[in-house]
Amino acid sequence: MNRLFVDNLTVLDFSYFHPKRGVVGESWIVDVELMGELNEEGMVFDFGHVKKLLKQALDGGLDHTLAIPTELAGVSIEMLELNDEIKVEYRDSKGELAFAYQSPRDAVYLVDAERITIDSALPLLENHLNSLVPSNVKQVKLNLRTEDINGAFYHYSHGLKKHLGDCQRICHGHRSKIEIFKNGVRDTDTEQEWAQRFADIYLITDEDLLESEHKGLNHAGYDSEQGRFDVWLNPKQCYMMPTDTTVELIATHICSSLAAEQPDYSWRVKAFEGVQKGAIAGS
Repeated sequence: MNRLFVDNLTVLDFSYFHPKRGVVGESWIVDVELMGELNEEGMVFDFGHVKKLLKQALDGGLDHTLAIPTELAGVSIEMLELNDEIKVEYRDSKGELAFAYQSPRDAVYLVDAERITIDSALPLLENHLNSLVPSNVKQVKLNLRTEDINGAFYHYSHGLKKHLGDCQRICHGHRSKIEIFKNGVRDTDTEQEWAQRFADIYLITDEDLLESEHKGLNHAGYDSEQGRFDVWLNPKQCYMMPTDTTVELIATHICSSLAAEQPDYSWRVKAFEGVQKGAIAGS
């Protein structure tokens, strides 16, 4: 059997719901392997088609969504067919509402499992890709992995209401490293401090914080090009920013905060948005 592989085909940046951690931003690197017979061109599948067909299918599925484990005890899901929306609630073991969410249906990825993990999501992704390839391709296999980070990193989620693409979805996120330089020298202690501050965080722009009808939960919501988005979260998971939450403004916010706290030093912040991309800010 012939095998074709493409490493680093794409990165899936998304968020998932966890009963204790809340909404968790994640970034999975995708490697793909195709097994099959050679076609009339002497190929299993053209590399260009792999990048176009399979990458588009992955980017149009889990990427930039909120993944919900449908079999998690306490989760309820309601399809609102009138507006093609979805409503999700989670009640804890005491029956108290601990999380709520409503958005257009395409912004949510449902996984029939108790937890969102690589192992639970992999079969769903592979089955979809196997349904798209030509008959000479007998199997598509994926390898999903997180970036190997030697240093500080954090999981964050957010939504960018002004964005015209899928970044406008209110719960998508990233697993991101951070590099901070004090007077030109790498400051790993400060990196760890911000990684702890942003661990499993949801970033809210001040103007998107609304009055909440659910006691004990913060309500963030907005209208964007794709529709209406609302999420209700534990306040302990939320971090308020006066600006939008693009990676450029995140880097600027961290740098400005450091400069205000320790004005005698010059600071440079390299904030990543997932894997191998991000923004740099300096004081």
